Amino acid sequence: MLEPNDIAFRLLCKKAGAALTFTGMVNSLSRQKIHFDDKPILQLFGNTNKGMEEFIKKHDANVSGGDFNLGCPSKLSKKLSHGAFMHKDFENINDILKTIRASTKKPVMVKLRKSPQALQIAKIAEEHCDAVGIHPRTSQEGYSGTADYDFALELKDSIKIPVIYSGDVNEENVKTILKDFDFVFIGRASIGNPNIFSKVLQKEKNFEFKDYLKLAKKYDLHFRQIKYHAMCFTKGNPKAKEMRRKIISAKCVEDLE
Repeated sequence: MLEPNDIAFRLLCKKAGAALTFTGMVNSLSRQKIHFDDKPILQLFGNTNKGMEEFIKKHDANVSGGDFNLGCPSKLSKKLSHGAFMHKDFENINDILKTIRASTKKPVMVKLRKSPQALQIAKIAEEHCDAVGIHPRTSQEGYSGTADYDFALELKDSIKIPVIYSGDVNEENVKTILKDFDFVFIGRASIGNPNIFSKVLQKEKNFEFKDYLKLAKKYDLHFRQIKYHAMCFTKGNPKAKEMRRKIISAKCVEDLE
């Protein structure tokens, strides 16, 4: 999830109990600034391994592992033939995963979506990766409809390495899902609600928007990004409508305090 991913939110999720966080999707040829204070998984995307070895080695000391994203269903991914729209390119996928594996001794994983090729890609990943993540919706479905849990189980049964389940995970169903899968990704349910991690782990921690704002100011995040999270944190609040009106009219960070 690109939009909510920033260092302040990732740190808040870690404080709440998230075991791992991921950088936003990064191309190995990119010069964008990356924050590593949460010791994240380096989440790579693209349709070539050009520059990948050097990029991974450059950042290896600051991350917990590497990930190749074959699950992004965005319009940009479709236009550039990467993410979930790269599934037919088995040879290229194999070369990229092989390059990532050779570039680090840390854990390597790949994230997939449901597709006719996903099971074959999982078998390729088994040769190079330590885990596979699966979101059992197609690229066309995006986040609509119901995740195909049976497809995820089929993928799980087809390989011997750990499988991480993604798709509609929440605090009510996480224990049931963990009976079938090794780990879970909690994504959309955490937006505006980092406390989901502490609830799942039964920890007494509670974070509010003011905690996010403090971190956002520390890292000098863009006002538009801060405003986005301010909106997200109103979710479930009885005064959400009134709060959102004020957020919409906010012109600077001080207006959000």
